Amino acid sequence: MTVALECKGLWKLYEMGDETVQAVRGVDLEIMQGEMVAIMGPSGCGKTTLLNLLSGIDEPSAGQVNVTGRPLFGISDDERTDLRGKEMGFIFQKFHLIEVLSSVENVEIPLLMQGIAPDQARIKAMEAMESVGLGDRASHRPAELSGGQQQRVSIARAFVHEPSVILCDEPTGNLDSSTSEQVMQLLSEINSKGATLIVVTHDDFVAEKCTRVVQMSDGRILDEED
Repeated sequence: MTVALECKGLWKLYEMGDETVQAVRGVDLEIMQGEMVAIMGPSGCGKTTLLNLLSGIDEPSAGQVNVTGRPLFGISDDERTDLRGKEMGFIFQKFHLIEVLSSVENVEIPLLMQGIAPDQARIKAMEAMESVGLGDRASHRPAELSGGQQQRVSIARAFVHEPSVILCDEPTGNLDSSTSEQVMQLLSEINSKGATLIVVTHDDFVAEKCTRVVQMSDGRILDEED
């Protein structure tokens, strides 16, 4: 199997006054292409910090992250931006949609950033909107959509450019149980088509939908459950 994303000897230290906080401590992790991996653990265990490192949002104090075999750190900012833009998709708890844009305009952003012609970007964005069941809401702005619909727009935005890995930070955290189930069904369908997903969550229901569970505590990986 092909490795989609891996980290080796990953550390993240924060200075808080006279104290050094070890948020992530020597983590080694390998995610294979086509997996859907849940990262779980109690609040403050380091799982969100780890996701920020794996996604390139934050830089490690030591160690490396490789995406499709290419290093995420130790390269120029432009190279990292290009790598993240092409190989990664992101789904957040708070959606992070641009309020002044329509749904389809939000979805086509990753394509336009890669230099794809606007007419082609619109076609692909509409296909993505239809695949998440929102083809009839393409012209609606985020404020005109429910929370579940906004999250589906953000999911379409995350996979429209066919990234190697999609990173999800509590993707159902702001949703009710019924909508959460719909969102996880959609993510499972995306995974079944070959997409690789990493999902940070505290929710057992979400973890049960994943193919592998990674448990964290005190900045370290404890064990894994198949």
